[in-house]
Amino acid sequence: MSKLSRQPLAAMPSMFTVDVEDWFHILELPATPKLAEWDALPSRVERNFHVLLDLFAETGTKVTCFFLGYVAQRFPHLVREAAGAGHEIASHGYAHELVWSLTPAAFLEDARRSRLLLEDTIGAPVHGYRATGFSVNAATPWFFDQLLAAGYRYDCSVFPAPRTHGGGLAGAHYRPHVELRAAGALHEVPVSVLKLLGRPVYLFGGGYLRLFPYPLIRALGRRILAERRPIIFYIHPREIDPAQPRLPMAWRRQFRSYVGLRTVADKIRRIQRDFTLVTVHEYLQRPEYPDRQAEVVA
Repeated sequence: MSKLSRQPLAAMPSMFTVDVEDWFHILELPATPKLAEWDALPSRVERNFHVLLDLFAETGTKVTCFFLGYVAQRFPHLVREAAGAGHEIASHGYAHELVWSLTPAAFLEDARRSRLLLEDTIGAPVHGYRATGFSVNAATPWFFDQLLAAGYRYDCSVFPAPRTHGGGLAGAHYRPHVELRAAGALHEVPVSVLKLLGRPVYLFGGGYLRLFPYPLIRALGRRILAERRPIIFYIHPREIDPAQPRLPMAWRRQFRSYVGLRTVADKIRRIQRDFTLVTVHEYLQRPEYPDRQAEVVA
């Protein structure tokens, strides 16, 4: 039996990630403001992101912050504060566009613009990317090649099951792995899906994390760890803000967008207590990740 197989579940590393965007960055609504309107809207991201930073500081947890380039440009001090606190800075693209809605050239421009902006802000390399709405799908076979061309070394965009916003790659790997492309090796850390009754389920981020009771999240998280896979938790700053403005939408979408906002701070505290959390960059260099020798980011 290997040392890794004997490792206690509580010590198996997982990752906590934050998609740093604002309250009006909800996807695919008639009322969703266009990029040209964003500057005129009251922002909540500064207040909410500071709440998250304070929660992580309670236990010294380090997370990966996928900054929307627009947010980083408007609030560069948030990027610097996160980096100064030891959190990893990564990219969420610039303009919050769904991958499948863009041409390969337009996607490349957006992804590169965001990376360069973040690197200029913190004076350090940015290795990681997460697509808006996990919107990688079978119609975007160019996605990994364009990320390599944009200068990224790892990605956290693949949802290995069908999902909303036209995303999802049914049949994709559940484990972190290397995508070998003609342009090089890209590390892929997919969303943590678990099969229940033959169907893929996910409870560890966004509306799923807000809706489901924490004991169920913890129990299913331990099942993933028992498979020697990491959990990838994710949250948006707006998801700890019950007082945020509300965009008009149908009642079902309203439920999905705003259910459980008052539960999230406590759930984050309990996740920090019950799981060993590292940044994505750190995980890719740990012995638990078997493909770390394949051009691991320095």
